Amino acid sequence: MWLRNTYLADFIALIFPDLCAACNGQLIKGEQVICTHCRYDLPYTNFHQHKDNIVARQFWGKLKVEHAYALLYFTKGGKVQNMVHRFKYDGEKQIGVLLGNIAGEQLTTIHQTDTIDYIIPVPLHKSKLRKRGYNQSRLFADGLAQKLNALVEVDNLIRTMATETQTRKSRFARFENMQQVFAVADAAKLINKHVLLVDDIVTTGSTLEACGIELLKVPGLKLSIATIAYAE
Repeated sequence: MWLRNTYLADFIALIFPDLCAACNGQLIKGEQVICTHCRYDLPYTNFHQHKDNIVARQFWGKLKVEHAYALLYFTKGGKVQNMVHRFKYDGEKQIGVLLGNIAGEQLTTIHQTDTIDYIIPVPLHKSKLRKRGYNQSRLFADGLAQKLNALVEVDNLIRTMATETQTRKSRFARFENMQQVFAVADAAKLINKHVLLVDDIVTTGSTLEACGIELLKVPGLKLSIATIAYAE
């Protein structure tokens, strides 16, 4: 029976091969989600090695942030866009979790990440969550949590209204679009806690800034930020 199942699995893999989420090449035996070449060849930012990186500088003078970080550089038509599209719109949830694992391994090298109490994904509005079926930032958070030994908190930061898409908006228009969109449901739970706020892509940082403003109203809260990718 075991041998028959093995042959069946090999036959299915031959007809419907698993493809790398980054380059769309066929995965070989032992590879999962992303091929070995892409794992080493992805455009990693190495922002975890530089406290004053590009993402961190976006929040200077706006939010008091302990650390700000993005795992990868995002370019149109590139491997990162392919991965994000597949896990965000095609239901390939394992991509987000894997990228969270990789990011978590990098973040464990940063001083004070062992003090993170909660990982909070940027929330989707209920209407968009129903349509998509899942929050892509939550998947990234789940992967991070496995490496950082922290709890994922999904019901405390809430989105109170739906917003227009941020695509093609200017930095100021993006910020205006996100005003009074988020709220903290249970501030007492976050008092004196270190929170890692996470999202998929950071561009101007307006969404993360709006979330951070609400979170930092909680007494004693320390805020860090992590995203899958940074797009200029």
